Amino acid sequence: MCGIAGEVSFSNSVIKNKDSFLRMQKVLEPRGPDQNGIFIKDKVALIHSRLCVIDIENGLQPMTAKYGDNEYTLIYNGELYNTDEVRNELKAYGHKFLGHSDTEVVLKAFIQWKDECVNKFNGIFAFAVWDDKEQRLFFARDRIGVKPLFYTIVNNSFIFGSEIKALLAHKFVEPIIDENSIAEIMFIGPGRTPGCGVFKDINEIKPACCGYYNKSGIKIRKYWTLKDREHTDTFPQTVEKVRELVKDSITRQLVSDVPVGTFLSGGLDSSIISSIANSYFKEKGQKLMTFSVTYEDNDKYFKTSKFQPNSDTEYIKKMVEYLGCEHHLIVLNNSDLANALYMAVDARDLPGMSDVDSSLLLFCKEIKKHCTVALSGECADEIFGGYPWYRDKEIRAINGFPWAQSTHYRKSFIKDDIKIPDAENYVYSRYKDTLINTSKIDGISPLESRMKEMMKLNLDWFMQTLLDRKDRMSMYNALEVRVPFCDYRIAEYLYSVPWEYKDYNSYEKGLLRKAVEGILPEEVLWRKKSPYPKTHNPEYLSIVSKKLQKIIENNSSPMLSFIKKSELEKLLNSNKSEPWYGQLMTTPQTIAYFIQINYWLEKYKIIIK
Repeated sequence: MCGIAGEVSFSNSVIKNKDSFLRMQKVLEPRGPDQNGIFIKDKVALIHSRLCVIDIENGLQPMTAKYGDNEYTLIYNGELYNTDEVRNELKAYGHKFLGHSDTEVVLKAFIQWKDECVNKFNGIFAFAVWDDKEQRLFFARDRIGVKPLFYTIVNNSFIFGSEIKALLAHKFVEPIIDENSIAEIMFIGPGRTPGCGVFKDINEIKPACCGYYNKSGIKIRKYWTLKDREHTDTFPQTVEKVRELVKDSITRQLVSDVPVGTFLSGGLDSSIISSIANSYFKEKGQKLMTFSVTYEDNDKYFKTSKFQPNSDTEYIKKMVEYLGCEHHLIVLNNSDLANALYMAVDARDLPGMSDVDSSLLLFCKEIKKHCTVALSGECADEIFGGYPWYRDKEIRAINGFPWAQSTHYRKSFIKDDIKIPDAENYVYSRYKDTLINTSKIDGISPLESRMKEMMKLNLDWFMQTLLDRKDRMSMYNALEVRVPFCDYRIAEYLYSVPWEYKDYNSYEKGLLRKAVEGILPEEVLWRKKSPYPKTHNPEYLSIVSKKLQKIIENNSSPMLSFIKKSELEKLLNSNKSEPWYGQLMTTPQTIAYFIQINYWLEKYKIIIK
């Protein structure tokens, strides 16, 4: 994995902006600390910071290839999981290869198929190719949206990068926010409207999109979408197909020239990945490294709830004994967790999921000491219907995002004289747009129709927030985290599988559980879903409350220009646990979120217009 950035201008030579390019490269260094390079040629600059994972010697970037009378230059962030298949197809067309990197395969694939190359790839990626003869830049992002790509057009220049901070490092780009930015932070955050970069005039290339920038401007198209189709497989056939897809995806993503490990929470998804990875390494005579996270005194303060019926500890132990792996338990203390809220904003360039972010950042920092690549279980819940809102009939029937039924609560924090979009309309219009774009075949039942909508909502919104988190917190530590359940083949197949199958045995992710029978201990296989672990120690709430109190007492705190002091004080004194973003963010996390907002405004020297 890497960091990419660049500029294309047809009005002026970009050569004079070299200082900006060096700054852009510097801020992306955490994503790619191993090697770096810059390609500059009159109208274009391509910047790369590399994290070496595959073919360390021959994967240098920017990578240039001459073909006929043309020259193509690539910068690439990602990983292909079908490199060999694509390479063999290209060899049949006469292409030669110097090494075994997927970077070279992506470049030669573009040379051969131009913008249709994206249809050949199975992987996670964001990349750009300069076509010198045509004088145009091609750019693309993977189908699910695992790897990021932001851009802005300013001063007749197309400026782009893996992270928002890369754009802000360019002298043309200012850290400006407006009323829509505040609406994003307050009504949608920590999520983002698809394609929105929150900062004014900064956008994100949406998942499964590609396009060109040339003298005529920018043109973007969607090259893939989930389409409903009749599901003709029987239940046993569906189980077998799911088993094949999951095992194949995980196995493909274990390929690496550097050490690989897996996250292990004791939950279903990470346990599946760890079990399949363990078998893979055993066949090679190697031992799997697994990693789990907990918090100081969490067992002492843990209380069962509807969303978290039991603690992870005993299930992690069962899996470690079952696998015989080399396990690393990482224990975070509450002071470090609170202090890392600021680093989490630095990583995300936005206020995020508060300590849900900062804990992952600290976790990844420790994992990096042992390996450069790790596999994680994100996205199985979205695809297989694991979240409570898939199964709760009342929540399922409510119009609006099921994880964020808090618009009225959120808008109560905004000062009355601040002109911003109407909160309910802002959120509801985005919800409705997603439903309109949900693919459904004719004749399906109301339940099936709603489940298609639920999957689309989760894939386009909730999952994107988690993928943002995973990419920024891991890459801040130069750790590449792969997400096997995000294989587009799994999403395509499962989209049309009837809810009756997914709900096998009336159990969350029942189909997935049935598909992996025999590779997990029974207690883990049928363990009730438990969310990402949070601290239950009251010390954390005390620490973040004191931090927010200091912000409230300082009249120059930038957040107070649009946030009511009285509501923040009410938040600090409230005994009620009000959800901000589903079960992941309640009172302690909401307090931390406001701390992040204030820090973000200060650190990025944000101008509010």
